[in-house]
Amino acid sequence: MKKTLKIGIIQQTNVDDVSKNRQKLIEKIYKLSAEGAELIVLQELHDSLYFCQVESTDNFDLAVDLNGPECDMYAQTAKACGIVLVTSMFEKRATGLYHNTAVVYEKDGTIAGKYRKMHIPDDPAYYEKFYFTPGDLGFEPISTSVGKLGVLVCWDQWYPEAARLMALRGAEMLIYPTAIGWESTDTIEEKTRQQVAWQTVQRGHAVANGLPVITVNRVGHEVDPSSQTNGIQFWGFSFVAGPQGEIIYQAPSDAEVEVTVEIDMNRSEQVRRWWPFLRDRRIENYSGITKRFLD
Repeated sequence: MKKTLKIGIIQQTNVDDVSKNRQKLIEKIYKLSAEGAELIVLQELHDSLYFCQVESTDNFDLAVDLNGPECDMYAQTAKACGIVLVTSMFEKRATGLYHNTAVVYEKDGTIAGKYRKMHIPDDPAYYEKFYFTPGDLGFEPISTSVGKLGVLVCWDQWYPEAARLMALRGAEMLIYPTAIGWESTDTIEEKTRQQVAWQTVQRGHAVANGLPVITVNRVGHEVDPSSQTNGIQFWGFSFVAGPQGEIIYQAPSDAEVEVTVEIDMNRSEQVRRWWPFLRDRRIENYSGITKRFLD
């Protein structure tokens, strides 16, 4: 029997008011749940502006305790709506210890699991190493009532190893809360190359692992508080791809979106029968993959 799953995606612009961002998200979560969404995915660091454009110790004030009221608000929303909810939080684990953490809530409001971002970038306007300690929970899918979710975060999406390990541990889909955009001085051609590469590599993860991919990105322009750059134009383009890399849905680059997308959860079974990549892996010859570089 065909098993379908309705996924809700919220691609949103943010403002410099955390309470307004949260309220806006909650209203959209209720809207999507009323439309039948069973799983709703939010973008990376959705509560605030993308503060990693600068290195400022004041920004650590944005971090939250995962057992605190800010997160409880999302737990109660998941329970009230009866949905599985994938959030993305700036976690204060202890004084001086912070993570970029995806927290997944079950339909009853309990925490189904969490994933701490493993790959941490450090590029102009993306100074994440200043804020986030690399994750220590490994690449473990999160079991929920809608399936085993291979939740990763943004920069993780460039790494086939992360997607593969999630697949090998039984993930039924790959999910990427994301914050990525353009630098204004790049040419149109360069911007296009970057956006296409970003989507292509994730579609490749779908193909290589025979799994659907759900990616939810920020959208809109956010200024650089230091005025050293022209800020980031987050490029949107949130999308859902099927297990052969086929695009099921793609959001625009310049608008907010809250939408439900239906995927066939049985399709992975068929695709993996046609393309048995896991069967044909030559695992006895892959030891070099754990090296930084092979001289």
